[in-house]
Amino acid sequence: MRVLSNLLADIERLPTRSWRGEIRSAAGMTLEVDGLQRVLAVGDKCWAETVRGQRLLCETIGFRNGRSLLMAFDHLDGVAEGCAAVTDDTAFTLRPGPGWLGRVVNALGEPMDGRGPLASGDHARPLRAAPPPAYARRRVGAKMDTGVRAIDVFTPICRGQRMGVFAGSGVGKSTLLSMFARHAGADAIVIGLVGERGREVQEFIQDDLGADGLARSVVVVATSDEPPLMRRQAAHLCMTVAEELRDRGLHVLCLIDSVTRFAMAQREIGLAAGEPPTTKSYPPSVFAELPKLLERAGPGSNGKGDITGIFTVLVDGDDHDEPIADAVRGILDGHVVLDRRIAEQGRYPAVNILRSVSRLLPGCHRPEENHLLGQARRLAATYDNMRELVRIGAYKPGTDPEVDAAVALHPALEDFLRQGKDDATPSLEAFRRLDHALTLTGDPA
Repeated sequence: MRVLSNLLADIERLPTRSWRGEIRSAAGMTLEVDGLQRVLAVGDKCWAETVRGQRLLCETIGFRNGRSLLMAFDHLDGVAEGCAAVTDDTAFTLRPGPGWLGRVVNALGEPMDGRGPLASGDHARPLRAAPPPAYARRRVGAKMDTGVRAIDVFTPICRGQRMGVFAGSGVGKSTLLSMFARHAGADAIVIGLVGERGREVQEFIQDDLGADGLARSVVVVATSDEPPLMRRQAAHLCMTVAEELRDRGLHVLCLIDSVTRFAMAQREIGLAAGEPPTTKSYPPSVFAELPKLLERAGPGSNGKGDITGIFTVLVDGDDHDEPIADAVRGILDGHVVLDRRIAEQGRYPAVNILRSVSRLLPGCHRPEENHLLGQARRLAATYDNMRELVRIGAYKPGTDPEVDAAVALHPALEDFLRQGKDDATPSLEAFRRLDHALTLTGDPA
């Protein structure tokens, strides 16, 4: 039976038809092709042949002056005017499945970990798919333990929720994601390193993720030097793999770092296709693509699993109101803000609990947990307002009981929020520790 299944899969891969066009011009990563404009639709794949007899995978991104506009998934070395562009029904197919767990792949679904071919799934899946119909989706499920105290207490994540992690460069996004990957209560994990620095990939996989984390993960990598199509496709491939595992009934944690680099890749593609630049030179297609990607995460329909999505946003110049951050924040179900000032003080993860929000609160905590959370946030806000007066000695102890309680809580709260990447704390234990810290402050409430 297995032999017959493999034979049918091979038959499906056989091309059924082929059309040839001619490359007329090349500019940057974009090719103009004559003869295929009535064959190729936007998003279709084909091959561009080079003078050296090689073939480059391309995607149709638009049309101009009666010609097809193609963008390549690789550099255009060897492509010359008059070279052929050839359509092929099997130019690109995806067959993800449980056999991908523990593997590292590129944006085309090809193995890059040196461990041989991937075990294909039962059927091909489209790279882009619509999320389950809104009415058919279940509601967000129970709270998911991440092992990170600052998250589980102040910005809890529930099964099927979509959360953003907003931070500037070097503030600890990747390390926080690795803590989720190691400790979160999910059946499978899909990790997308989109536009990542090449030297950091092995560091993340070996040091941050570790062997245990990798064993239940699929890692999709597109480094910053790869063409924009590869970077954009890496994010969509993450969602495709997550959807395959979700449809098998698994609870999937999907981590993508970062949505900003996905948007930058789409900006390059849109501008090359002739779109007009708008806000901060981002073309309109960027803001249309973001919800199409992010909405694919979330609760599944009845009888299937869920995709809990955590997406990092690299805020430009620590400006949390820049266009991409603002658009993503309006789509997701909450946001975690990593603060450079906190990181510079040496406290990691550098979560700013006052600026971070989970839209599933207060429903995902028990009443007593919400009471502790409210106390801690109120005292943290009081201390933040009085920080400078306390620092310069202008506040006299005993003037205000609430300020006194906030000052007393601050060291214990900072210690509570400080956590190593190998330190996992169950949610119940985290609330017990917070309750103990609040009891010692003599909080007037």
